[in-house]
Amino acid sequence: MFYHRVDDEIRLKLLEHRDAEPLFRLTDQNRDYLRQWMPWIDGTRTPDDTRHFIEEARRKLAHNEGMTVGILYEGKLCGVIDYHAMNHANKRTAIGYWLAENMQGRGIMTRVCRAFTGYAFSALEMNRVEIMAGTENFKSRAIPERLGFVYEGTARQAMRLHDRYIDLAMYSMLAEDWSG
Repeated sequence: MFYHRVDDEIRLKLLEHRDAEPLFRLTDQNRDYLRQWMPWIDGTRTPDDTRHFIEEARRKLAHNEGMTVGILYEGKLCGVIDYHAMNHANKRTAIGYWLAENMQGRGIMTRVCRAFTGYAFSALEMNRVEIMAGTENFKSRAIPERLGFVYEGTARQAMRLHDRYIDLAMYSMLAEDWSG
């Protein structure tokens, strides 16, 4: 099982079936907040929906197509981060993440993204890591900016968010530029 220590306060762990109930509760408690930027939130209505999400994440891991982990702060689940769109032929992946609203402002996600980016380069031998965020999602955009990712531009109307399309800001980091 994947279990990674980020620092004295933060651990990352592979999501398991037993995490479905606590992850659903966390998602449900943050539903209104997450709905601002996460198109999947309306499809997560029951703990079974979260179980299916975990099963799909485990399937992707087994096929080396991605990795989804829970973020633990002082032992308590507070968010999720994943590698998606893993492209092994081109040694490229993308990172997606969310954090409970009440856990923000502590540097948690910046530390987690730093560790996850480093892991992509060192353990997974990726050459490129991408992060995309809604152009108006300034909190999410601040993370790759803090970590020195390069802003590459805006993908216009790249994501359907409920009843509209939104633009996404694209950031990237190359292995040769990563200092950790």
